[in-house]
Order: sequence, then C-alpha cells, then structure tokens
Amino acid sequence: MEKKNIMIMATISIILLLGIAIPMTLHTSSGEEIYKANPHMERQTSITPIDTSKKLQRFTYDAGVDFEYPDAVRGIYVTGPSAGGSRFEKLSNLVEKSDLNAMVIDIKEDHGNLTFKPKEGSPYEDIGINYIDDPRKLIKVLEEKGIYPIARVVVFKDSVLANKRPELSFTKNGKVWTNNKGEAFVNPFQKEVWEYNLEIAKKAAELGFQEIQFDYVRFPEGFENYDSELSYSQGDYKDDKTNNVKRRVKAVTDFVSYAKEELEYYDVDVAVDIFGYAATILEAPGIGQNFTKISNNVDVISSMIYPSHWTSYFDIPVPDKEPYKLVTEYAKVENKVLGKLEEPPTSRPWIQDFEAPWLYNGATKQYGKAEVEAQIRALQENGINEFLIWNAGNSYTDNVDYTPLN
Repeated sequence: MEKKNIMIMATISIILLLGIAIPMTLHTSSGEEIYKANPHMERQTSITPIDTSKKLQRFTYDAGVDFEYPDAVRGIYVTGPSAGGSRFEKLSNLVEKSDLNAMVIDIKEDHGNLTFKPKEGSPYEDIGINYIDDPRKLIKVLEEKGIYPIARVVVFKDSVLANKRPELSFTKNGKVWTNNKGEAFVNPFQKEVWEYNLEIAKKAAELGFQEIQFDYVRFPEGFENYDSELSYSQGDYKDDKTNNVKRRVKAVTDFVSYAKEELEYYDVDVAVDIFGYAATILEAPGIGQNFTKISNNVDVISSMIYPSHWTSYFDIPVPDKEPYKLVTEYAKVENKVLGKLEEPPTSRPWIQDFEAPWLYNGATKQYGKAEVEAQIRALQENGINEFLIWNAGNSYTDNVDYTPLN
C-alpha cells in the first residue's frame, strides 16, 4: 500500500513538472474547451521611450468620407448660394477640368448666418439659411469628384449674434456699434463667443469637411482709434497687466490655440485667414493679429495678399497694377518669418481674381489670365505652392494655367 502511494505521488509530481515546462493554452472550438500544449518561449520585453512632448491621440472622429490631401491645395472660394445652387456645376467643372483641386465653402458667412438649415431643435436653427439644402450630400459629391472640401467659418464679424446678444458685442451709447459698412462684431475677449463658433466648426467637421478655415479672427479694423469710446467686457483678460494691444493679441492667439485643441479629435486641419501686412510687422496694434503667434497654432496660414488691398508697400506705388512684383516681395517677407519657426504651418495665400475700381479715377486695372498667373508664378518661384483664389461673386477667369512653372 505504501509502495502504491509512493508511485501515485511520483506520477503527480511528474505531471506538475510537465505543466511548468510546457504551458497549456485554452482554446474554444464549437463550444468545447480544448487544451493545447505550447513549447515554452522566453518572454521578451521591448522598451521604447515615449516622447512626452507630443500628445497621444487615441481616437478620432470618423466622418465616413475618404479624401486625400492634394499634392498642393489649389482652391477657389465658393459662397453658400453658389454651393447650393445652379452655379455649383460650373464651378465644380472648373476645378475638375483644371489643375485646381479644392473649394473653400462658406458654412458660417460674413453676416453670421449658417448657409444650411441645421436639424430642428439645434441652438443654431434660427441662424440657418437654406442655401445648401443637404450639406452632407454636397460633401459626397465632392468626394466623388475628388475635390478637397474646406469649410469657411467667419468668427468675430457677426452682425446676427451681435444684435441678438449685445452683451457679447461692442456697444456705444447703449447700441451695438457698427463700422462704416454697417457691420457689427462680437467680442474676442468673450469665451462664450469662442464656444459658439467652435460648435459650428465641429458640425462642419462632422459633415466631412477636411479643414476648418477661420476668417475674421480679429478685432474690428482701426479698433485702437475708438477703443475708449466703446463699452465691452474684457472677460478673463481684464486683470491682464499688459497694455491694450497685448491683451487683444493674447485673446486672438488664445482663441486660435483653443480651437486647434478642441478640433484635434475631429482630425481636421485648422487654418486662419490673416491680413497680409501682419507678416510685415511685429503685431497689428488694433486688430490683435500677430502673424508669428497665430502661425505657431495652426496647420495652414492663409495671408490675404490681394494686390488691390495694399498701399504703397515694398516701394510699389500702386500694387494693384503690379501683381507679380507685389506677391514676390510679400513672399520673401513671409518666408523669412515662417523660416524662424520650428514647425511652420503650410503657407496658402489668398490671391486676387477681381477688379478694384475704387482705386481708380479713370480706367480700372483689369484682372484676367495674365494677372492671375503672375501671382501664382510669383508664389511658386518663392517655394509657395499652395494658394486660394478669391472672387466674391465666384466668377473666375477662364483658361488660367494654375501651375505655370510645370
């Protein structure tokens, strides 16, 4: 009996030793548990240092569309009525049959209205105008045609919100202040205004737009001249110890930085339109735009370098008459500024395809094929290969070579 017990104990010991040497793995097949012996493998540890300077983005929003970033974005501006109306076919044909490849489409336009009707019950329902009947359908059409979609969101120029919520705007003698064009602005110091616009930007990203382009990211022009006449809140910036110019710059820059952070989940690029002259000075004293600081917080910087919008800069008496020279001189300045940044954004300036009769007493300088190509050539000769073309009425010059150096 004792011998039998010894044999049993020896057998159990052997089984236990085999279990250590040959691990058993449980597999399930057709509801049955099957044990399979695996040869013992040495555990290997791979240690890779984590770059803590970069955020780890685990999940991003999937809009359910597939767009590829073009070799270089070459786009046109498209209003809500054009995007949702009969003109869209002509504009999409222009892009498809040329070296253009992108559209910047108004989602929140200059007055503060959305260019489509959001769902019933949306807090933005009352500001929507049904220019684009089905924005999601529009995105799918652009996907089929291979046209890169960029959503333009006008931020701080907003007569609709200013009149609806005067406390978010600037007032004078108890009334909402307007500029000499009758336009009202909302207050960049107010973070409620930031959130209002970012919710619209997020909706555009959910629709499938690949980039959010913020326009009018600034205080009203000449604000430094009538700042003291207006009543408005400085919000969280009221205790800032710097001067008024620095406070305005901080508010605008902070908005851009916050927008970039808030839109990270949506995996969209963030762009800002900025006055061209902002690259030539340290910071614009009234409007709060600092070219370098904004550039440090965006994926794309789009300077508005329309020759008609410059005074006698760069020793050019009438820049509107010399588009090639104006753009060349500007590009040199911008390249120098962006070249100092560790991670500069993509430069994608706005160029001109329109006339400026207000500059002339006599015959107006005409803008056509030669003038548009001259601006593009000047950019490309200075290493800037992306651009956007502005015409407020979306009437673009025919037969332009959009890659004149190729």
